[in-house]
Amino acid sequence: DSIQIVRRAMRNTKVVGGGGAIEMEISRFLREYARQTKGKQQLVINYFARALEVIPMTLAQNSGADGTNILNQLRKKHAAGGTEGRWFGVDCINCAITDTFQDYIWEPIVVKESALSAATEAACLILSIDETVKNPQSEKPGGGMGKGRGKGMPGMGGGKGRGRGPRVFRR
Repeated sequence: DSIQIVRRAMRNTKVVGGGGAIEMEISRFLREYARQTKGKQQLVINYFARALEVIPMTLAQNSGADGTNILNQLRKKHAAGGTEGRWFGVDCINCAITDTFQDYIWEPIVVKESALSAATEAACLILSIDETVKNPQSEKPGGGMGKGRGKGMPGMGGGKGRGRGPRVFRR
């Protein structure tokens, strides 16, 4: 609800740069952290960092800019900038990158924290459901597979896409 967002923003006056700047900075930090990590955790961290970059990419594409070009410029700026490049994000009006903090493109930190938290919790929930619903036969080598001839289940039309056939009512 937008009224609640405004209310929360008025109570907490802390802001971060908008236009995908904070997502790019978190992504940069996570990629650096992933270099120090080994194994599957490194892959998970890198994919999470990549998922955060969807926000500036979408902003660029929706404003009519070349999303890949804008994303590359942002990566370059965030990698080299340190504290100066921290707030660079997408300028949707000029289809370029800009210092969002200097250009007054801000987002309330409370809103950003809750959005990132909700997205992370949703991803973890999906992964936990995926982990729970596993077919033990499919984990065996060659197990859980059909006969390989595309016939489907017996009595279901032989895999020929015929559906249930004519419906005949018997009394």
